[in-house]
Amino acid sequence: MTFDIASAVAELSSALPASILATDPDITVSYSRDMAMLASSEIPAVVVRARDTADVSTVMKIASKYGVPVHPRGAGSGLAGSSNATTDSIVLSLASMNEILEINTVDRYARLQPGVVNLDFRKALEPHGLFYPPDPSSYDWCTIGGNLSTNAGGLCCVKYGVTTDFVMGLEVVLADGEVLRTGRRTVKGVAGYDLARVFVGSEGTLGVITEATVSLKPLPQAPCTLVATFGSVYDAGEAVQKVIGASLVPSLLEIMDRTTIRAVDKMHKLGLDQNAEALLLAQSDSGGARADMEMDGLELACKEAGANEIHRTNDLEEGNMLLFARRQALPALEALKGSSLVDDVAVPRSQMANFLGGCEQIAADTDTTIGTCGHAGDGNMHPTICVDPADEDEMVRARDAFGRILDLGLSMGGTVTGEHGIGSIKIDFLAKEIGPIGLRVHRTIKNALDPQGILNPGKLFTP
Repeated sequence: MTFDIASAVAELSSALPASILATDPDITVSYSRDMAMLASSEIPAVVVRARDTADVSTVMKIASKYGVPVHPRGAGSGLAGSSNATTDSIVLSLASMNEILEINTVDRYARLQPGVVNLDFRKALEPHGLFYPPDPSSYDWCTIGGNLSTNAGGLCCVKYGVTTDFVMGLEVVLADGEVLRTGRRTVKGVAGYDLARVFVGSEGTLGVITEATVSLKPLPQAPCTLVATFGSVYDAGEAVQKVIGASLVPSLLEIMDRTTIRAVDKMHKLGLDQNAEALLLAQSDSGGARADMEMDGLELACKEAGANEIHRTNDLEEGNMLLFARRQALPALEALKGSSLVDDVAVPRSQMANFLGGCEQIAADTDTTIGTCGHAGDGNMHPTICVDPADEDEMVRARDAFGRILDLGLSMGGTVTGEHGIGSIKIDFLAKEIGPIGLRVHRTIKNALDPQGILNPGKLFTP
C-alpha cells in the first residue's frame, strides 16, 4: 500500500465540510501532543474534528485507502504521549462528539459519545440519583473517550474500580472504516469474546471508540473525611496495610509525601502540616452507621500505625477542601520548577511504603526533586519528578530517575502503569513487563485488526 498523505487530504477535503478540517500548521500544532514531557511529537498534516460516527468512518476509510496514519485524540490530558502525532498523519479529534445520548435510570446505564467531559457526565447524572465512579485527577477536563482509551482510574478506584469495570458495550470504528457494535445492556452476558474490553486500554491502536454504554451506581451519600499525618512514609504504609487487613473499603484512600504536601501548601496556603513526612486522606461515602464504622476503623488503623495527628470531619465543605489539596498535587509540583515528569507505577499494597522509600533514594541518587502522591488504597503511585525544561543536565538526570522508578516498581512485582497507559514513553518497559510471548500476542491482535498499522503507530509497542 502506497503512503499518500496528499491524496488523503484532498479526498478528506472533498468528503467532509471545511469547517471540521484544519491544515494550517498554526492550528494543527495545538493537536500534536498531550501533557507528557518525555514524549516526542510532530505536527500532523491535517486535523479532523469529527461530529459523528459517520465522520470517523469516512476518515478511516480514506486513511486505509492511502495507508495514512491516524492518531485518535480526546482532550489531550494524557500523560504518556498516547495521542501524540507524527508527520504526514491525520489527527482525529473526538472532542466535538460530546453528547450524552441516553440515561436509563431503571437499568442504570448511560450511552454517551467519547468527547463528553468526565465531570460534566457526573453532574448530568446527579439529578437522576446516579453516579459514574471513575474520576481521574483531570476529571474536570479529560474526556470519557480518553478514559476508555487508557482504562483510566482515579481517586475512587479503591472501592469502585477502574473504567473497564463499568463498560457494558462500545461502538468502535475499525481501521478499514467499518463500524463494530459490541457488548450489551444487560447486567449479565457472556456471549462470545468480551470484545468491548479488548478496546478499553488499547490507546487507539485497535479502533476508534465513538460511543460507550457504561453502567452506573446509585449516588453515594455525602462523604465523611479523615486526614492523618505521619512521621515517616513507612508508618503511613503500615496504616494502609492495617486498613486493608481490617477489610475496610473506604471510597477513597490517598497518600501525599512531604515534597507534595509542601508544594501544595506553598501554592494554596491550606495550612497543611509541612513537617509531616506523609499524609493519608480517606473518605467513606457509605452513610449512616456504616460510615461511622468505617471511619472508626480508619482512625484506629492510623493510631495503631503511629499517626502524629488525625482529623475527622463530616463537614462536606471541609472534606472538599482536603480533597482539593490532593487533586492539586500535580499542578503544585509542576510549579516548583516549571514542569514535571509524571510516573505511574502500581505496586502490591504491601510494598507501597518500600516503594515510596525507594523513590526518596532515587531522588537523592540522581539529585532530583521527586514528590510522590497516589492512590494508596490500590497501590497506584505517581512519583512526579520536578524539572526545569531549560536545564539540559537536569533533564538528563530526570530521565534517568524516571526509568529507575519504573524498574523499581517492576522489581517489587508491580506494573509500569496503573492508569496513564504506555503511550510512547514506556514502550521498552512494557516489553520488560509482559515478555516476548506477551508481545507476540499483542502484535497478533494488532495485525488482525489493523493490518496496515495505521492506527496510532508508535504507541504501546514496536511493530
